[in-house]
Amino acid sequence: MELHNLRPAKGAVKSGKRIARGQGSGKGGTATRGHKGQKSRSGYSKKRNHEGGQMPLQMRLPKRGFKNPNRSEFVVINLDRLESIYDKYRNSNIDIEFLVTNGIVNKEDKVKILGTGELKNKLSITAHAVSASAKELIEKSGSTITIA
Repeated sequence: MELHNLRPAKGAVKSGKRIARGQGSGKGGTATRGHKGQKSRSGYSKKRNHEGGQMPLQMRLPKRGFKNPNRSEFVVINLDRLESIYDKYRNSNIDIEFLVTNGIVNKEDKVKILGTGELKNKLSITAHAVSASAKELIEKSGSTITIA
C-alpha cells in the first residue's frame, strides 16, 4: 500500500446533491427554492429582525431607561486585595501611580476602595473614592487613606 493508491472504503463517501442541474437530477426547475418570492431570488439574505413588513418587535416595545453620559466608572479594590498587593510588592505606600506602574489598574481608571476583607499591615493608601466601611476598617488598622 502506497500513498498514491489510498482510497476511502466503498460507500463511505457520498456525492453531494447537484441542485439546479436540470430536470434529470430531480432538483432542477426551482432548485428546491419553491416558487417566486424574495427567498427564491439569487442574492437573498435575511435581514436580522425583519418581520416581512410587520412592525418589528424592537419598534413595538417602548423605550426604557437612561444611560448617563457623565457616569464615572470605578475600578474596585477590596481591602483583602490591598493586603495581597502589600504581600507581593512589600510597599506600604499604595497610591494610584504605584497601582498603574505594576499593571493593577490602567492610567485612566478611577480607583475605589471597598471594605471586603481586613488589613493586618499599616498602609498609606491613596484612591479616588472609598466606602464608609472601608474607611472605618482602614483607620481601625492604623493605616491612612487619602482621597486623590
